[in-house]
Amino acid sequence: MLACLPIVAWAEGQRIDVARFSQGDLKGWQTKVFSGKTFYALRKEGDRTVLHADSNAAASGLYRETSIDLGKTPILNWTWKVDNILTGNDERTKAGDDYPARVYVVFSGGAMFWRTRAINYVWSNKQPTGSSWFNAFTSNAGMIAVESGVSRTGQWIQINRDVLADYRRIFGEEPGAVDAVAIMTDTDNTGASATAWYGDIWFTAK
Repeated sequence: MLACLPIVAWAEGQRIDVARFSQGDLKGWQTKVFSGKTFYALRKEGDRTVLHADSNAAASGLYRETSIDLGKTPILNWTWKVDNILTGNDERTKAGDDYPARVYVVFSGGAMFWRTRAINYVWSNKQPTGSSWFNAFTSNAGMIAVESGVSRTGQWIQINRDVLADYRRIFGEEPGAVDAVAIMTDTDNTGASATAWYGDIWFTAK
């Protein structure tokens, strides 16, 4: 369970901004360390500011508590880029559960805290784009490969996902409240290295 008080996301019309890295804004983002520390820092790339992640046999993420009504704004949008993918790891196993980039949405289980769930949108090394599976460590986390392989490494890519539809498909029920959005570049299980770049993150209506 996330212990800090929630922070309301920035909202403008039917767009709710969760991450405004392009504005040099890290307000409300907090660190969660799992094993070792991935280094995150705002950096200029060309004419814009983005968040850079550098992981070496480490797994820590940044998360921001927020409140999202998926009935009104179910579409999660973000941009990202990876410099490399991880190779040789089977991401469906505990030993291979690493990703150069992931964005995930955390859902509340309410009073049933043990039912706290998450959808992880990941850049996979070999799982087909669009495929999904349960995390090797917990069935409360669904994984979706929104990018796969090396063909688009080094390129900025925009992703748009219907989180409400993804949740229904993976878990077969209606989601609880959205508690947080997180990002993580993690390499602790494989002991490898990865670098990634994250742009802004926001929710919109369909």
